[in-house]
Amino acid sequence: MSDAYEAVIGLEVHAELSTRTKMFCGCSTEFGGEPDTRVCPVCLGLPGSLPVANEKAVEYVVRTGLALSSHIAEFTQFHRKNYFYPDMAKNYQISQYDLPICVGGHLDIRVDGQARRVGITRVHLEEDTGKLIHVGGEGRIAGADYSIVDFNRSGIPLMEIVSEPDIRTPEEGVAYAQSLRAILLYLGVSDCSMEQGSLRCDANVSIRPVGSTDLGVKTEVKNMNSFRALGRALAYETERQKRALADGEQIVQETRHWDAAKNVTTQMRSKEYAHDYRYFADPDLVPIVFDRDWIVELTEALPELPVQREQRLMDTLGLPAQDAYTLVADKALADLFEATVDAGAPAKPAANWVLGELSAALNASGQTVTRSKLGPAELAGLIRLIEDGTISGKIAKEVFAEMFETGADAEAIVESKGLTLISDAGAVGGFVDEAIAANAGAVEDFRAGKDTAVKFLVGQVMKLSRGQVDPKLAEDLLRQRLG
Repeated sequence: MSDAYEAVIGLEVHAELSTRTKMFCGCSTEFGGEPDTRVCPVCLGLPGSLPVANEKAVEYVVRTGLALSSHIAEFTQFHRKNYFYPDMAKNYQISQYDLPICVGGHLDIRVDGQARRVGITRVHLEEDTGKLIHVGGEGRIAGADYSIVDFNRSGIPLMEIVSEPDIRTPEEGVAYAQSLRAILLYLGVSDCSMEQGSLRCDANVSIRPVGSTDLGVKTEVKNMNSFRALGRALAYETERQKRALADGEQIVQETRHWDAAKNVTTQMRSKEYAHDYRYFADPDLVPIVFDRDWIVELTEALPELPVQREQRLMDTLGLPAQDAYTLVADKALADLFEATVDAGAPAKPAANWVLGELSAALNASGQTVTRSKLGPAELAGLIRLIEDGTISGKIAKEVFAEMFETGADAEAIVESKGLTLISDAGAVGGFVDEAIAANAGAVEDFRAGKDTAVKFLVGQVMKLSRGQVDPKLAEDLLRQRLG
């Protein structure tokens, strides 16, 4: 049954825009603060207050559309989306309906080395709602003792990017979301902090028989606040629908909640339709007509985007495609990599260290690149010591750990701890003789023609010397001794 169906997934990504003020008023968009202190009559929806659109927010949406190869509308306007919920004081949200700013476009992704193109349906602009905090139970409205609302977030510019249902696997969904986040960071239109809620993602999931072009009944999945949660939620919901059909059940259109603690989706409510919201043009906001010359100026001012940077890293630095793709997905990591190369490190070793030891250390410590004590000059210095044979790769990892912890210079650490490679043939010979004496089986294998046995013996020499022997010299002396 499982192999007979394929998933059909579309994502709706919401990104809070990095403007100084809110979408329709002059209140600050800075994160945090005492509840209900960054508000005014406009974002609280008090009678008689009038909204004025934030031009910078409109520009950010246009720039995003250009980066996604979307068509920029000549005419657009805001609508009122009418519904009641406690986090929205006006009882309607200012959004866009049939005349969004951007229409169409695409985003290219790569999964397991295979390229895929995901279409973009639309990119539009709206205002964010307040933040509800449910106290008691499991932090959800169902089972909570009571709920409180903070309106500081209400009215922050919110861009929604809606994909076509072109995604077929959870892995593709995660790759799409990560690639889109990278573009927004390169454009500088959002800080994309999932922890602070400035990047959020909803998924529309359905299944259909493999080979069919019809669309099945979809469910909308919410509350995925990390890429890991997105991947798990997509995988669970796809399998849930397959099991339901296998058991003779019908899939119903509904909104479901991702429960990260239990790794399941649960029903929230039946799905609303567009007519339920009674959209109509907002009478307090004038339509927007874009000047074509302004669009041309924004197009010409676009920064280097991830796909362009990826190609440049391959063409100019000779990086493998997968290394380049992984690096550019994180702008801060790619910036540090290029700065390390500029500081004198060869490109491939620099990529290995940035994607390997550094990324692992950042993940383990919960730090970001910008807050790390280890800078590009220091990392380049460490790589230089490896390249010139001053230290071995094993010693380098030990030195790196201290550098990451303290920010100290690699050369200073090596000198203070006496970690320089032992290159004296007499001293290395002692370790070689000890390794030969302790590993008769490997010696016999080598003399019987199994050349790889010498690599094992080199490893034993490195172990005995705590990584301070030049491995090439150790191998040369082993071959002489055993020849």
